[in-house]
Amino acid sequence: MSWLTRPCARPDRDLAAAARARQAQLTKPPGSLGALETLAVQLAALQRTPRPSMERVWISVFAADHGVAAENVSAFPQAVTGEMLRNFAGGGAAVSVLAASLGATLEVVSLGTVNDPGEITGVRRAIVAPATANFCEQAAMDTAQREQALTIGMDSVRAALVGGAQLFIGGEMGIANTTAATALACALLGESPQALAGAGTGLDAAGIAHKCAVIERALARHEAARGPLEQLRCLGGFEIVALAGAFVAAAQAGLPVLVDGFITTVAALAAVRIQPEVRDWLLFGHRSHERGHARVLDALSARPLLDLELRLGEASGAACAVPLLRLACELHNGMATFAQAGVSQA
Repeated sequence: MSWLTRPCARPDRDLAAAARARQAQLTKPPGSLGALETLAVQLAALQRTPRPSMERVWISVFAADHGVAAENVSAFPQAVTGEMLRNFAGGGAAVSVLAASLGATLEVVSLGTVNDPGEITGVRRAIVAPATANFCEQAAMDTAQREQALTIGMDSVRAALVGGAQLFIGGEMGIANTTAATALACALLGESPQALAGAGTGLDAAGIAHKCAVIERALARHEAARGPLEQLRCLGGFEIVALAGAFVAAAQAGLPVLVDGFITTVAALAAVRIQPEVRDWLLFGHRSHERGHARVLDALSARPLLDLELRLGEASGAACAVPLLRLACELHNGMATFAQAGVSQA
């Protein structure tokens, strides 16, 4: 896994300065477009161009099952993960509709489901195992499985680069994966399950309390796990590990990332713990309604673009934020300067 330690690309600070100077000359009061100005400057630095663009978007949705589902921590049966693979590929899932509307490339990756649907047109089979182990009883995966999942994430970034992507979005699907993400976040942040655990797919108060108890058991069992890679191995899911690998690979390649909701933000936190420079390449699409998301965002000093009380996952919230990135680029590139418009400056 030596690729994980390769250095990340560096944003171009000179182009950021040039973009900031252009913003100061556009026909508007300084700073009046708020975060849209900041985004344009950031994207100019990340894309290494004075005229950033967000037309070619790549979305990879990683799907996998979790052994901890045996602890009854989800409102939905585990069979849903495999069934949703067909829905993604068939265009019926939320992210499928959003990707089509955006003209984005949608890649669906199966890392292993308990009810394996077999070959599906439009789904990349990259099977690690039918599911992780129940991390209340043993580590979620072994080292070889963790490395395989990390590489699967890297492979998606390579495909995005071949496709000419200007933005990478990672999404996830896996029954019980909010439990895995919460356990991982607790380990990474030193927080209690009670501070981070939320409703996931729709648990009531009793269900959330049960989820907290399950996570407490897991954290006690894996108390000795130190460092993000070992915490990913013991408490993560294959799709969460793939996301972390994708985020590291994207930063190494100089490909901006738009992070989705709670689960992908936990994967992003793990990626930043693996390589702190990954943080420079992360934009954040939205603030999820999932309870722990705000705490993980704070740990990353992240300011999301949207707050719509979403908690679906699948990269749906990030996809909803893409038009804001596009508008930021259009405004930056298309507005006239004071000199061009013959407008007096203050």
